Amino acid sequence: MLELHGEAARLAYIDERPSDIDIGEPILLVHGFASTHAVNWVFPQWVKTLTEAGRRVIAFDVRGHGRSEKFYDPSAYSLTRLAEDARALLDHLDIEAADVMGYSMGAKITAFLAAAHPRRVRSAVLGGLGPRLVDGGGVPTHMLAAMEAPSLESLGNPKERMFRAFAEATKSDLAALAACARGSRQGLDEEQLAALDLPVLVAIGTADDIAGDPHELARLFPRGEALAIPGCDHNRAVGDKVYKNNVLEFLRKRP
Repeated sequence: MLELHGEAARLAYIDERPSDIDIGEPILLVHGFASTHAVNWVFPQWVKTLTEAGRRVIAFDVRGHGRSEKFYDPSAYSLTRLAEDARALLDHLDIEAADVMGYSMGAKITAFLAAAHPRRVRSAVLGGLGPRLVDGGGVPTHMLAAMEAPSLESLGNPKERMFRAFAEATKSDLAALAACARGSRQGLDEEQLAALDLPVLVAIGTADDIAGDPHELARLFPRGEALAIPGCDHNRAVGDKVYKNNVLEFLRKRP
């Protein structure tokens, strides 16, 4: 694992190349809340899938997560700051532009990166994210409650228990995650999305009661497409074959 010493945060990342070509077209992967690059992208075989398709795959731990630097002030986690971390990583690797795929919170970071630096994002895949991007909401309130509860056993709400158990399974720093949940509550408006003239795929499981309907968000982009991943909830959609196959096709047809 390498570390990028960026402007304000140390970021742990991987840079995987296809075995049969020199470098491959780059794609940057941004994980979701309480996850890591390994949990979101390596273990579900996304890195393998993309490198076998000829892609150079860069994935990193968002600040406050995994092996990246932790902060405990919510102001350190504005989505603008998180997007600038992604931009700094592209700069560090001398990548002028990349396709970018984010999941859940990572999809919001992807959208903020595209809005701030449209020439750096060739296309965007927004997984597990719907209208919350434009309504200004951060991570759902039950996620914050899950991080701040004294213990898993103290939680009665099934969703809160699910997210706390997930955070504990990934050995996350709960205080850093709580600060992230409080600090990343910004959204983009419809005019900002309408100005993004790039291919965008919005992919959400049909049983995802956290993200909602992909069509609601996709229609706000000039070149937006929606993918409803059959039978998948928020977590199970991540490694789904339908999701992977459609992303590969989306990337293949991208100009």
